[in-house]
Amino acid sequence: MPRVRSNVVRLKRKKQIMKAARGAFGARSKLWGPAKETVERGWRYAYRDRKNKKRDFRRLWIVRINAAAHQNDLNYNQFMNGLKKAGLEVDRRILAELAVTDPAAFTVLADKARAALTAA
Repeated sequence: MPRVRSNVVRLKRKKQIMKAARGAFGARSKLWGPAKETVERGWRYAYRDRKNKKRDFRRLWIVRINAAAHQNDLNYNQFMNGLKKAGLEVDRRILAELAVTDPAAFTVLADKARAALTAA
């Protein structure tokens, strides 16, 4: 029995790749080979950068928390240690948001962290 090459699955996959390559320039959106390379490379970058995005945002939050902590005469390490000793579990995203939008609330947290550090 002969092998069938132009099957439904292959054409469906090809259609998916060509649709994903639609915004590319020139042959990258028209021809199968360059389109496939372009789309697969894009998917690799997308996978990698979904991980890097989390890393980058965490770094940004830490920078913002550190800057706000310095305004309250603490550094990032002391501030986070003080919060932990005070039993306050607030994640870095929320702390960074408070540091930017509500400095008064951040100052209250910094005072509690400082009190917990001096008590311990």
